[in-house]
Amino acid sequence: MDDSLTIHQLGNGLTVLLKEIHTAPIVSVWVWYGVGSRNEVPGKTGVSHWVEHMQFKGTQKRSAQDMDHTIARLGGYWNAFTSPDWTAYFETLPASALETALELEADRMANSLFDPEEVETERTVILSEREGSENDPQFLLNEAVQAHAFKRHPYRNEVIGSKEDLLALTREDLYTHYRQTYQPGNAILCLAGDFDTSEALNLVEKHFSSIPAGSVVKNVPEPEADLPDLNQIELKGPGGTTFIQVAYRSPKADSDDFFAFSLLESLLTGPSNLNMFGSGGVGHHTSRLYLAMVDEGLAVGVGGSLSASIDPSTFILYLTKNPTRTVEDVLQTLDRQIEALQSEPIAQAEIDRALKQTKALFAYGSDNITNQAFWMGYASSFARYDWFTHYIERISSVTPKMIQNIAQKHLQPNARVIGVYRPNDKS
Repeated sequence: MDDSLTIHQLGNGLTVLLKEIHTAPIVSVWVWYGVGSRNEVPGKTGVSHWVEHMQFKGTQKRSAQDMDHTIARLGGYWNAFTSPDWTAYFETLPASALETALELEADRMANSLFDPEEVETERTVILSEREGSENDPQFLLNEAVQAHAFKRHPYRNEVIGSKEDLLALTREDLYTHYRQTYQPGNAILCLAGDFDTSEALNLVEKHFSSIPAGSVVKNVPEPEADLPDLNQIELKGPGGTTFIQVAYRSPKADSDDFFAFSLLESLLTGPSNLNMFGSGGVGHHTSRLYLAMVDEGLAVGVGGSLSASIDPSTFILYLTKNPTRTVEDVLQTLDRQIEALQSEPIAQAEIDRALKQTKALFAYGSDNITNQAFWMGYASSFARYDWFTHYIERISSVTPKMIQNIAQKHLQPNARVIGVYRPNDKS
């Protein structure tokens, strides 16, 4: 696929990325705001996610119903997502409706209402969402592990926020956060699909250039490069399954180490899907931990999670214990597998297999217009667009020695957090 991209900046600071793709009469329009739970302060966790909800509740020009009906009537779909590092909104719809999507997003950037009654309705919705998540032992365990993996950095908090903060946040808190961060200079507008670039830019200027270049006010935390000394935490609760999570510090996405770490993850557990819209998957049954844990009866499931992040984050291994084995059995096997990676370089044939899986998953996540528009903004939110275009090239250049060095540097037994969730009636 042609990766040529047009980059333009409006006078108010809005960055615009445009990529013509004429494979179908479709356009995908994304707006990425440089704000997420990473930018939140104590007492206001969850505010970014809540503001995202409010962006669907009406503006001075449109009611919530009008907005939704407009997209549905055109045969399009829309959604939004909040992460630790960003908040993103998108519409994918017929190419003839490009201006409608641009007008809607410009309206939401400048004119969202935050009606007090809607704020209270969404408080109930989000609290219910939070309570539903708390029924999942893996959510509770992950929340505890992250809180121990970071002493101060907001990556320690769940995107949804704490229950205490969700009960205390006010309409004024939400609106202030919106006005301070939903500014053109803190946003990236991405267009991909069947359009003419010059005509599309004219439409962008028409709808966005009149939005004032307001001041961006947001908390920018200091990165935490190192994990605290070994921490092991235990939770108990209902259920019949013991879950284990082991967290190591992972490099930020624009670090050279990230690409070798991506391949290391593929070797251990299979590759992570960096794109939430990936339309396929790859088998993880040849990964080292699957063979050592599941095939040998120590665990009934293994997985890993590596995120592309602005600051150093966490690489988490997820292990679901076989009821007939002990937590100590699982952790000892994990340590032996990691020591093997650290003690000698991996055979090139094994790297080639992991690389093939990683490339396949990356291709599945780049295979349509919505995915292409996603990558334009996603890569630009923590690096630049060429992070995406050079991803395969950079992981293909990873050597056995580089993976060994990454394992030695990042997967240290005295610099990790081990979390164990045990059922109340089990040991």
